[in-house]
Amino acid sequence: MIKAAFCDDDVTVLDSLKELFDRYCRERGQEIEYNAFCNSLELLAEIERGMRYDILFLDIILPNENGISIAKEIRQYDSVVKIIFLTSSSEFAVQSYVVDAYFYQMKPIREESFFSLLDSAISECRREQQRSLIQRCKNGITRIELDRLEYCEVIGRTLLFHMEDGIVLEGAGSMDKLCEQLSQYENFVRPHRSFLVNMEYIQKISYKTVTMKSQAELPIPHGKSSWIKNMYLEYAFNRKQVFIL
Repeated sequence: MIKAAFCDDDVTVLDSLKELFDRYCRERGQEIEYNAFCNSLELLAEIERGMRYDILFLDIILPNENGISIAKEIRQYDSVVKIIFLTSSSEFAVQSYVVDAYFYQMKPIREESFFSLLDSAISECRREQQRSLIQRCKNGITRIELDRLEYCEVIGRTLLFHMEDGIVLEGAGSMDKLCEQLSQYENFVRPHRSFLVNMEYIQKISYKTVTMKSQAELPIPHGKSSWIKNMYLEYAFNRKQVFIL
């Protein structure tokens, strides 16, 4: 279920958003769980306690602090949520991209534009959920795009997610549980108890190591090389990446 929230110090705006959400759910046949906040501190407190939203409508002009500052604090805990700023002025439009805002919605909010915006945001949320992993990392809750994950390794109780661009995300957990979560995806294989690799990024498989596109060399236990090669060849063949001449 999609979870949404909206924060605005104007009660009439909150009431309007509630009506729009309810109407949207009825007309689109959607189930959306939402919370309304008239105080940004209450919203931050919920997020700090671990509450996570898929979509957040945030007023950009709030008492004592603007929405950009609030969004920066939210990003310390959640890099995933789609932040949609609400405002009657375009003054902060450029600044909104600093916090990776999804959209900048002008007030008054019209039903047609609101419905279209929600259609787009929900569709993207669901696409991301299908090919992503939500992980609690050092920099907060992070959505890890599986297509960009080259390999993962575990050291003690620490999971290190090596992304295709060289970024390494550090989280906590067990490799066994991670493998169970990703078992539905055919492109992941576990060549070693400490490593899980995305076969899309395999460059070479030798007797003792798997070499990734980043040139990282991951160990293969004795006697497991043939099994890994067969797994990779089957995957590559199914993807029509193997041609026998």
